[in-house]
Amino acid sequence: MSVKKYKPTTPGRRHMTSPSFEEITKSTPERSLIFIKKKHAGRNSYGKITVRHKGGGNKQKYRIIDFKRKDDRAATVTAIEYDPNRTAYIALIQYEDGKKSYIIAPLGLKVGDVIYSSAEADIKPGNVLPIANIPVGTFINNIELYAGKGAQLVRSAGSAAQLMAKENGVAQIRLPSGEVRIVGLDCKAMIGQVGNLEHENVKLGKAGKTRHKGVRPTVRGSVMNPCDHPHGGGEGKSPIGRPSPVTPWGKPALGYKTRNKKARTERLIVKHRNSK
Repeated sequence: MSVKKYKPTTPGRRHMTSPSFEEITKSTPERSLIFIKKKHAGRNSYGKITVRHKGGGNKQKYRIIDFKRKDDRAATVTAIEYDPNRTAYIALIQYEDGKKSYIIAPLGLKVGDVIYSSAEADIKPGNVLPIANIPVGTFINNIELYAGKGAQLVRSAGSAAQLMAKENGVAQIRLPSGEVRIVGLDCKAMIGQVGNLEHENVKLGKAGKTRHKGVRPTVRGSVMNPCDHPHGGGEGKSPIGRPSPVTPWGKPALGYKTRNKKARTERLIVKHRNSK
């Protein structure tokens, strides 16, 4: 895959890049596997804004992704499609009984490939196996945290985790963040790396593209009034008046760990990300 560049016909086009979509083989989604997303503009059931900077954006249809994969059944890849709801591409697969479903497309998966979800499946991209049957050192994605719940980890474009060790009925997996985490051997994972590697190199180029994604403008706290933000107030262009930046609610904004140290899953983390 490559990134498409544009001639600088306008200021917005000058630095804009976009995916070339060379891997995409089908432009319209499968009608039986979509539903219309309802927009809430960051508001809860009472109409109060609980997530700022949301609103507008293009209409999107949600693609129903199969994160569980049926066991011991072969499926053929019939198309690679774009999904507006995630950074990775998705693959439309069809089982032998004719049923269709969507999966996250790993790197190297092509139309016509036959993939399996089985303990005896080969170690090749697209196949899903229990972690107990995957060799140590293999790169994996779409990892289950709890057996049978479906893939929850490593699903974004270009990401991959590595199986580091297996002992005492559990496996140690190094996630893309650098965190090493314990996962049960009966949990499933997909072989390979998630596709669409060039996603991180795409430059939006203009503010309008951000609005198309449903993201509204963000205002700096330093230009607000003191009643609206801790950074606000002062005559002229003033500093924030604090040792370090904070959120509108007074919490540290840089380097502040929000994870609960007493969390139930804390014992499953062997090594935290960014730890020395």
